Amino acid sequence: MRLGIASLMFGYVLSQFYRAFLAVLTPVLEADLGATKQELASASGWWFLAFGAMQLPIGAALDRIGPRRTASACLAMGAGGAALFAMATTPLMLKVAMALIGVGCAPVLMANYYIFAREFSPAVFATLAAVTIGVGSIGNIAASVPLTAAAAAFGWRETVWGLAGITLLTGLAAYLMIRDPAPAPAGPKGSVLTLLRMPALWPILAMMVVCYAPPGALRGLWLGPYFTDVWGYSRAEVGMAGLWMGVAMVIGSFVIGPLDRWWGTRKWVIFGGNAGMLVFLCGLWFWPQVSPGLALVMFMGLGFFGSTFPIVIAHARAFFPPHLVGRGVTLVNFFGIAAVGIAQEATGRLHAAREGAADPALPFTAVFAFFAIAVGAGLLVYLFAQDRTD
Repeated sequence: MRLGIASLMFGYVLSQFYRAFLAVLTPVLEADLGATKQELASASGWWFLAFGAMQLPIGAALDRIGPRRTASACLAMGAGGAALFAMATTPLMLKVAMALIGVGCAPVLMANYYIFAREFSPAVFATLAAVTIGVGSIGNIAASVPLTAAAAAFGWRETVWGLAGITLLTGLAAYLMIRDPAPAPAGPKGSVLTLLRMPALWPILAMMVVCYAPPGALRGLWLGPYFTDVWGYSRAEVGMAGLWMGVAMVIGSFVIGPLDRWWGTRKWVIFGGNAGMLVFLCGLWFWPQVSPGLALVMFMGLGFFGSTFPIVIAHARAFFPPHLVGRGVTLVNFFGIAAVGIAQEATGRLHAAREGAADPALPFTAVFAFFAIAVGAGLLVYLFAQDRTD
């Protein structure tokens, strides 16, 4: 089982990489394919929307056929998406490729969470979930300076071809190494609708909608155009900025993940982390042009405090019946990931509506305001959540 978990963790490294690599490739895709920032935001959104749309069928598949076949089949589709990306000649091809890659990445994190929920003590679920996020965030780091160097040395198409091969091999490793947990004990019949009829889940789902969208969308795309347009960064400098934000997200996952066991609360760890993220989002909203150094600190701060994703899933997990664990964790993930896709579409339009203004920071101010207002609203709803630890 350890080798199977390791293969899924590497698959999650790829997932984190693919959701972040457009921030570095934006300049070359604009130059080579004529893609606009709105089109690239839409391409990023297609990744998240396809990823999110797959969550409910993946949840059913995890409960019925297990993680082995579910993860390996999807990763093979993701490899095909990466190959299409490498051959892309139009922005539409990029969008379709990103959607296929999103399908490929959709099961890897939830397959690991399913194994954790079935094979390990509930008390350590949040810690194991956070460790997975932290390890997977290496992919976020790889989608910065290392990607910049690879694209410069080999070309962006050749680099993505290599990623397609790695993704295919990861799917094969998952098929060979994962051992499906024993079937869950028979319980009452149920479905996603059973879970949605649980009032205790709704404030948690509201928090899930806003807790990952800001770091996911900003690191996944907007960091690159912001530092390029406002501060004149080169592609290498954008890669370095992405590296520092990625490092902050990794550290945040390892620091925040165990706090629910240390402090005896999940609700207030989640609330405090997202309140901290809101502070840095407001800083970018109100002071987007003070200095590039301060801007990078604010990106790093929101990345660090925006690392509550696994604890939110653990909070919801505490309410799931055992026979609906697979559908439960994927339902919560659906709310988090689909929200990023919708946010990318919305912020792409907000940015385009203000593009060309005399102030180069104005389009990005609208993006930062969108996320700050969303997080503030989510925090208000989450105040009504019932705290529960295992």
